[in-house]
Amino acid sequence: MGTPLTELGIAIAVFASTNVDDLLVIAAFLADPALRARAVVAGQFLGIAALVAASVVAAWFALAIPEGWIALLGLVPLLMGIRGLVALRRLPGGDAGAADDERARDEERRAERRLHSQVLAVAGVTVANGGDNLGVYVPLFAAAFERVPLYAAVFAAMTGAWCFAGHYLVSHPVLGARLRRHGHAVLPFVLVAVGAWILSGAVVLLP
Repeated sequence: MGTPLTELGIAIAVFASTNVDDLLVIAAFLADPALRARAVVAGQFLGIAALVAASVVAAWFALAIPEGWIALLGLVPLLMGIRGLVALRRLPGGDAGAADDERARDEERRAERRLHSQVLAVAGVTVANGGDNLGVYVPLFAAAFERVPLYAAVFAAMTGAWCFAGHYLVSHPVLGARLRRHGHAVLPFVLVAVGAWILSGAVVLLP
């Protein structure tokens, strides 16, 4: 059994290595004016918490979740991305800047009413993108179950750091303006790519 400092380093390394791709998704979410920042942050925490809880249960019962079935969760971001692409095609023509501003105002008003659904949507994407998280968390927790509270605390702190890093990218003086202006258009493509990548793991289910 390693020292607490060693376990702390392991927890940080595990979270960072399994959530590198999630940083891009967070930034894309935050750059979309249709999404409330607090919904993105809350959804991210909820998604990570769900992955940790599922890993704890699997480790407790010494269960291995088949990789192919986990990959089917890729349908969540894929369908969200497709819906976003359809919405982009329906945007009216004319002045792109005015259309973007009007769209942002309309979406902001609607977002206030559907804040809870946004939290669940972000959490769903986080969970769907968490196949590698489960693959690492389950054996890690099973090997040192008494360290689970430490791991969970570190993962929570790292989730906050990931959200801060995503906000930094969106607020960057050079990158931020472009991300905020085009974030709503980029997000559907990111979600489709993430969904397709996750679903590629489901090929093991084919006969």
